[in-house]
Amino acid sequence: MNYYEYNFTIHTDEAYRQDLLINDLADFGFDTFEDTDTGFKAYIPAEVLDKESLAAILQPYSELFSYEIELIPQKNWNEVWESNFEPIEIKDQVYVRATFHPAKPEFKYEVVIDPKMAFGTGHHQTTSMMMEWMLETDYTGKEVLDMGCGTGILAILASKMGAERLVAIDYDPVCYESTIENCTLNQSDNITAICGSKEAIPGEQYDIILANINRNILLEQMDRYVEVLKPDGEIYFSGFYEEPDLEIITEAAGKLGLKYIAHKKMKDWVAAKFVN
Repeated sequence: MNYYEYNFTIHTDEAYRQDLLINDLADFGFDTFEDTDTGFKAYIPAEVLDKESLAAILQPYSELFSYEIELIPQKNWNEVWESNFEPIEIKDQVYVRATFHPAKPEFKYEVVIDPKMAFGTGHHQTTSMMMEWMLETDYTGKEVLDMGCGTGILAILASKMGAERLVAIDYDPVCYESTIENCTLNQSDNITAICGSKEAIPGEQYDIILANINRNILLEQMDRYVEVLKPDGEIYFSGFYEEPDLEIITEAAGKLGLKYIAHKKMKDWVAAKFVN
């Protein structure tokens, strides 16, 4: 899959303007963001880009940002990931690395991710916060659903933390293939990878659901999540901002019988915990 890279340069001192623009771009379909010294880069699959519709989204920001566009073929996109992928550590317990990085056996959990274009190497704040939540949760013997699994990183960590059975779902074929490859790398043979969306969720019940996607998709799919969440089950949402998204997500969740517990925040991104 080819991607378009939009390289945005900021022309304002009001930092919140960048957050607003990123939020609008995420709602539009951009799925990966990278900070730069002059602003940020945003990536969107070429097949879903409607340039006329995007122009309407960008118009209100025209005096605040300028941007350059580059088409990135899949091969080059993978090279971008590899060149930028540094190992990360989460709470001194999780070490995420690529195959070309040395192992660190002193960490309790080591997750090996081959960096491709699939979103979810742990570098984004939402993925990091989801892993922080996971470290506060007992996964022993649990049945887990990972929606929007990207590279499979969250499902793999849950497997290493003792989950009994896991299902990892993503609509992107590259993410699906990446999840399978990474499960093999980590010897996580209790994870079933599925290519699809909410309609692909097996009709089974889960103790824990992890959904790190974006606000609009979460709102559209939330009713299905609740259908397959066990009584007293836990669900973790991320991929959205504290303002105004958290209130919108919490209200929608409440209507479906989910109770808000708490949330973590990192650079205005949040990851929230709910129980059934």
